[in-house]
Parts: sequence; structure tokens; C-alpha cells
Amino acid sequence: MSNDTVPDFQSFFLPYLQAISDGKIYAVRDIYETLADTFQLSDQAREEQIPSGRQKLYHNRIAWSKTYLKNAGLLEQPERGQVTITSKGEQLLEHPPEKLDVRFLKDYSEEFAAFHSTDSNSSTDEGDNDVNMPLPQSVGKGVDTPDIEIKNVYLSLQKALAKEVLEKVKAKSFQFFEQLVVDLLIAMGYGGADAANGTRTRSGQDGGIDGLINEDTLGLDKIYIQAKRWEGNVGRPEIQKFVGALAQEGAKKGVFITTSDFTQDAWNYIPRNDYSLVRINGERLAELMITHNIGVSIKDTYLVKRVDTDYFEGEVV
Repeated sequence: MSNDTVPDFQSFFLPYLQAISDGKIYAVRDIYETLADTFQLSDQAREEQIPSGRQKLYHNRIAWSKTYLKNAGLLEQPERGQVTITSKGEQLLEHPPEKLDVRFLKDYSEEFAAFHSTDSNSSTDEGDNDVNMPLPQSVGKGVDTPDIEIKNVYLSLQKALAKEVLEKVKAKSFQFFEQLVVDLLIAMGYGGADAANGTRTRSGQDGGIDGLINEDTLGLDKIYIQAKRWEGNVGRPEIQKFVGALAQEGAKKGVFITTSDFTQDAWNYIPRNDYSLVRINGERLAELMITHNIGVSIKDTYLVKRVDTDYFEGEVV
């Protein structure tokens, strides 16, 4: 007997893992039909769209189940559009819970609990299936007023986008990263927002300098950049080396950017001789990229309007 109702996204968690339990690599698009068959979805259910009309509802909910399972470490994506189970996922299936849902995942996986921690996040998606975008649990449950719900959703989407952006940056080459930080500072208005005033130094010839920004047309004042695409945290010695490189250049302004973070000692280090040194970690880097549209683009714009009380206070005579 066919089912005309698409299950909620949590109902797909366990069947999703079971569908890929043999350890093979599957195309994500094939999983949609496999799970639709598992739940015996009718043709009507398979054609139902999300409110925006941009995606089938069952695709949307299955995509979100993948997002949650991925953030719990139960499956992974070797390539875009592919999915396979992890050893952690296999272990869970050896003794599967009676109910695999968000509550279980939060207790089961510290990684997932961190993903789900922004003001109590839950998820649905109206966009790219490979972008993790958690939504507050209160949405649609009458916990908050609509304007607060909208704000919480926006903040949650921003956090998820920042995570995705940083993952993309880490996957690129160090040369790409060096150019990225130059592009970012130009986009932020340094160098008069003129790309011609930003330069990436040649690898191996930088002496600790990966890029520079001419703050004026003649290049009389410069900002020097160090870019570290690292996994481990940057320590104080690296900051001191950068300050030494600034001294060799006779420079006073430097920006040290990393995809990871700085040790507390590195954060606390204050260079002498009036150096102006800015440290930007991976989290802040992603935020700045989003703010200044580096590596991101506007997907949708929603205008929230209110009554113009001044208009209604006037009288026509």
C-alpha cells in the first residue's frame, strides 16, 4: 500500500544508514529513490514540493537526514554527490537504537552535539543539498514570535554557511588561500578597494610575507599579510617570525590570517615598536568572507515589512 505522506526528516535517519550499510559508495541521487521505495511513497508524495517550489519535499527531507548523519560522523561524502557509511555508522548498526532521532544523536555524538548547539538547532532545507543549514528547534512550534524565529533562522544559516565556507577554503591549495586573503582585504576596502593594489608574493620568495596591500596609489604605505592554511593552532613563535619579517621590510602594519586558530600565547603576544598587528582565525575569516561576498553569493532575499504608522496618521482634507 502506497503512502501519500512524506515522513519527517528524522524518520529517514536509520533507513538511510541501512541503505548504505554495505560500505559501498553511493550516488546521493540514488538514495532518494531507494528511501522513497522503502517508505512506499506514492506518486503524489514524490511530486510534492517544498513551499518555495524549488525542490521535492522527500528530496529535501532525505537531504537533511544526510546532513545530520554526516555531522554525527555516521556517514561521509568522498566527493560531491556521493555518500558512504563510516566505521562509526557501521558500529551503530550492529546495535541500532529503537529510535534514531536528533535526541539520540546529541547523546551519541559530541561532534553532532556541537553542530546542533546554536540556540537549539534543528533542520529543514530549501537549498543546496550539500550545505549544512541547521534551523532552531523552536521554528514552527510557537515558542518564539515570528520575527524572533526569522532572526534565529538567519543566525543559524550564517553559522552553517561559515562552516561550509571554511571547509572549502581548507580543501584548496596554499596558493589559492594566499590569493584569497588578498582578495578579502581588497573587498574590505583596503587599497582603495582596487584589486590592482593587492599582490600575492611568489612562494619561496616571501621571507614570511604572503601578500601585501598598497594603501595608496604610490605604495607609500603598505599592509603585509601572512596566510597559514593550517590544521593545528598557530603559536607565538610564528607570530614573532611574522613581526621579524615586518621589521625587515620596514613595515608597521601586518595581518596574520589562519584557517585554524591561535594559541592563547599567540593571542596575548604584543609586539614592540608600535607594530599594528591583526590576527584573524578561521572562524573570523569565514565571517568576513560572508560579509564581503568572497566565495559566496546571494541565494535569496527576504524583505520583512511593517506598517508605516506615519502614513496612516495623516488625513485627507
